Amino acid sequence: MSKSPHDRFDDIPRTSGRVGAHRAEQPGINGPIALLWSAAVALVLIVIGIFVSMVLMGRIDLFGTAEPAAPQTPGVLAEIDTSYQVLILNATPETGVVAQVRQKLIDQGWAADAVFGSDGSTTKFDQTTVFYVKKADESAALGVAEVLGGAKTEQSDHYQSVSGDGSPQLTVVIGMDHVGTTSPAPGSGEKTPAG
Repeated sequence: MSKSPHDRFDDIPRTSGRVGAHRAEQPGINGPIALLWSAAVALVLIVIGIFVSMVLMGRIDLFGTAEPAAPQTPGVLAEIDTSYQVLILNATPETGVVAQVRQKLIDQGWAADAVFGSDGSTTKFDQTTVFYVKKADESAALGVAEVLGGAKTEQSDHYQSVSGDGSPQLTVVIGMDHVGTTSPAPGSGEKTPAG
């Protein structure tokens, strides 16, 4: 038998032991545990997917929608109380609105000299609002709001009574929502009716 030629591998010393890559199974991982982890991850991903789908379809509202403000405080009933003086401020660019609102109140029983008004300092007021000063005035303010067709009411000390006799007063600020909703009253060309 012929001898093979000498090459560089013949100079490597021979060692005992195993040579090469030996991949043994990791001792801590086995089939049932891996399956359990896979099922848990799949369940979490499914739940997240359902939640995102519900949000995108509008079935879940993350931030909630603000409830519309109630027109009146629960338990407070509207009362038409003609003992109150009513100041009407026109906060619209339309003329004659004060006369129309004034006539509505007079038709409901207010004395002509108890209802007065003028143009307000602004013409950019969105919603007609009846302002009252004290909590005890709220039912009367709600009564005026009903006469005006569902105006908003708000407690504020910004519109204090301008009468010198100390009579209770409500203030109506006519907003842009009131423009064009009433028919012209006689003498509607007057900005400030004589009171």
